[in-house]
Amino acid sequence: MPADAFAELLLRLRKEAGRSQEEQAAAINAVSGRDTMTRREVSRYENFDNVPTNHTLAHIAAACGVPFDELQREAKAARARRRRGYVREVEDLDDVKRRTLLGSAAIGVATAAEPWERLACALSKGTKIDATSAVALIDRAAELHVQELNLSARLLQSTVESHLDAITAALPRAGEHEQALTIAAGETAALAGWVAWDLGEHDKAGAYYQVTSECAQTAGHPPLRALALTYASYGSPTPQEKLEFLAQAAQDVRGHGNATAAAWVHGRHAEEAAQFGDDTGALHALDRARFAYDFADHTSEQAWVRFVTPYRMDSLALSVYGQLRRQELIATADSAVKRLGTGLSDGGVVVLGDLASALLRGGDIDQGVYVSRQFASASQAKPNTMGKERARTVATWLPDSERDLAHHLRQFTS
Repeated sequence: MPADAFAELLLRLRKEAGRSQEEQAAAINAVSGRDTMTRREVSRYENFDNVPTNHTLAHIAAACGVPFDELQREAKAARARRRRGYVREVEDLDDVKRRTLLGSAAIGVATAAEPWERLACALSKGTKIDATSAVALIDRAAELHVQELNLSARLLQSTVESHLDAITAALPRAGEHEQALTIAAGETAALAGWVAWDLGEHDKAGAYYQVTSECAQTAGHPPLRALALTYASYGSPTPQEKLEFLAQAAQDVRGHGNATAAAWVHGRHAEEAAQFGDDTGALHALDRARFAYDFADHTSEQAWVRFVTPYRMDSLALSVYGQLRRQELIATADSAVKRLGTGLSDGGVVVLGDLASALLRGGDIDQGVYVSRQFASASQAKPNTMGKERARTVATWLPDSERDLAHHLRQFTS
């Protein structure tokens, strides 16, 4: 069937977003959370061999940053033309309007080479996007922070960057949703930075963290900067810089509604203070983390705090007590193991890594080796960014008699 105005509109939207058909499919999948869209199906839409369902149209609208209602209306007209076997001979005024209706959705954005550059280009613009598309983009950003617990960085990277592009395309038409989408963009950019850092792309990670801070400033949302600073603290070159980043992050998460974020930031501060040899500072920060978590609800605060589960708090405490060789390690380890239960969760992999490291540092070598073997098996079955980071630490603390296990863990992190 010959090309149609609606098919040409879909083609124009994709090109103005700077995407190939394969990249457009990935962006739509990033919004939907499912790997059902393919390059072939995008091609079918653009050749008018098929018209997307309304369900798919909602994802396309979100991925391209255009109003769903407008796209739905044009799709309805296109279906009617298909039913009538209508072939347009001459474009009338309505057809011209139809083709240009959404034409400037991503102008300027598409010319930027990297995802963080496209986001920076889009930050200051804004007109209209419908609430359905905005909510879908925001919810998907939250889901990605949970997926980080059970997907490797390599598997997660393309999904995160595709979703960042989807939000970036939406920002020029954000309208009343601009602040919420800017925050979601920053949350996604921060996760992209964390994934890049895990893959050894440190300059790329720094660029993502910088644009996350820009999102925080644009949206007037300091906790978003705390997210960037806390992620960045892992890769800071000196202990002093790590602690400075975390001190600023702690200032950014003060106030109502930030209890989970504060618990994570203070827990990270406790980890780094223990590593730095500041026992008093580490224990004080850990107490503040636990106190904050008593008032926290990681399922209803900022989207990105959903990974700060009770398992994550166990792992922070284990890390601190292990480094300091505190007697509280035994009781904390027992509590953590009991919480893990018989079925190991994705977050439990991180707990096993911290438990193994804590036991080895605390001098309980036999038990530490035993847990290290459990951790090696679990982290291989459920690879994730934090698990790989723990594997590096465990490998460092294993005794010489466990060279094969240490070698296996180092290979896993590479």
